[in-house]
Amino acid sequence: MIVGVLLITFLVSHVIPGNPAALYAGSHPTAEEIQNAKETLGLNKPLYVQFYIYVTDLLHGNLGMSIRTHNPVLYDVGVGLAATLELITCAFVIAVVGGVLVGVYSASHRDHLLDHFGRVVAIIGVSMAPFWLAMILQIIFGQDLGLFPLGGRLSTDVSIIYPLRTITGFNLIDSLFEGNFIVFSNSLWHLFLPALALATYPFGLTVRMVRTMMIEALQENYTRSAFAWGLPQRIILFKYALKNAISSTVIALGMSFAYSLTGAFLIEIIFVWPGLGTYTALSILALDYPAIMGTVIVVAAFYVVINLLVDIFQAFMDPRVTL
Repeated sequence: MIVGVLLITFLVSHVIPGNPAALYAGSHPTAEEIQNAKETLGLNKPLYVQFYIYVTDLLHGNLGMSIRTHNPVLYDVGVGLAATLELITCAFVIAVVGGVLVGVYSASHRDHLLDHFGRVVAIIGVSMAPFWLAMILQIIFGQDLGLFPLGGRLSTDVSIIYPLRTITGFNLIDSLFEGNFIVFSNSLWHLFLPALALATYPFGLTVRMVRTMMIEALQENYTRSAFAWGLPQRIILFKYALKNAISSTVIALGMSFAYSLTGAFLIEIIFVWPGLGTYTALSILALDYPAIMGTVIVVAAFYVVINLLVDIFQAFMDPRVTL
């Protein structure tokens, strides 16, 4: 699949109208500077030679040089990917913790008022466009109430006064390593609204799947026997029923996590989040095809790895499934 994505992306990026060499040469380039840029980028070679060079470099961990930033694409993608992964990881923590609790409660209080309310919220979550919710949250809690920042990953004054040394690329983790709790709280403050907007779909998905699978599990003989023996309800729900109900949910959430890598692109643009989505959007506008290709390859590899991990995790969770 990755090879197919690589081939299609390479061909498409080379037939898009535009002149990457002129962009690489800078503003108001001369014909000689454009020609030099073509030689530097290898654009003067036949297309099949360019593809061979690109694949060879890719096998050596070289994604090429960005036309827009003049930085190695691997470096730019790594910086943006860390910011994006921090965003979607926090979103999934919100979605999974909240979704499992609501789903378990709804299943154990089936057809009660709060069960109906939880189902409505779940349907809204899977139906609502995250970028629309992001703008609504930004207008209400950022612009009107002023409770949260409108965008960015850190406040400008905080980043200047309390500089943070990059260790993992995750501001929350790096600030804890450094003991910089001002940056930690400021990062969390900036992270909340975009993570909440991105969490709506996986939250709704988690609630619906956990509720459905828990209802089936609670009707099985082993749970009825546990209730008859007088075991505490929380033990039956979370230790026995949830363990058997969570397998299918993990599969769906795993693929949803991979999907969120690209689903976060619009959220990042709205909140000016310096992640992979913002980098990709700017690269597309600038016809920066090495950056576009590098991003697509990384995302495709991310999908494949997540899919593999989900299959392996399912084998550990469900004894009926073997590797």
